[in-house]
Amino acid sequence: MTSIIAEMGARIERNARVVLDYTLRDVSGAIIDGSGSGDEPIVYVHGYGMIVPGLERALAGLEPGDTKEVLVAPEDAYGLRDPRLVVEVARAALPKPDDVRVGDEIVGQSPDGEEGILRVIEVAGDRVVLDGNHPLAGATLRYTVVIRAVGPASAAEIDEAAALSELDRTPKTLLN
Repeated sequence: MTSIIAEMGARIERNARVVLDYTLRDVSGAIIDGSGSGDEPIVYVHGYGMIVPGLERALAGLEPGDTKEVLVAPEDAYGLRDPRLVVEVARAALPKPDDVRVGDEIVGQSPDGEEGILRVIEVAGDRVVLDGNHPLAGATLRYTVVIRAVGPASAAEIDEAAALSELDRTPKTLLN
C-alpha cells in the first residue's frame, strides 16, 4: 500500500489532489463497489468532474481523516434511465449470434462513429434486447468515503483533469 502524506490543514477545493477510500451501496444497503479490501484508493483532482457530480460537491471542504456518507440522486450520478437506449435487435445482427447471454456487453457504434457499451438484458429466440444506459442509471447511490490525503495537484495533473472534463460524457444512443 502506498504511503501518502497530507499537507496540514489542506481542505478539498478546486485543483486539490484528493486520495480517498469509498464504499458504494444501493439504497437497500447492498455493496455495489468500493476501494477497500486492499484495493488502491481513488485519486482525483477536485473540480473537474472526474467523479460523479453529486459526490464531488459533497466532498468540498473536507480534510484528511474526515469520513462522510453521501446520498446521491440519479440526476447527480449516472443520470436517469433513458428508454430510447433500450432497443430490440435481430440476434443475427450481433458479432457472435450463437453465443449471446444476458449480462454480456457488446461494443456498438453509432451512425456518427462513436463507440459505446450495450448490455444484453434479454434474449428471446431470434431477438435480443440491448441497453445502452449506464448500469447505475436511475439509481440513488449511497457513498461512504474516507479522505486519506488532500494536497495541491501538480500542473500536469490539472492539465489532464481539465482535458478529461472537456470530453462530452453525455450518454449516446448507438442506434439512431
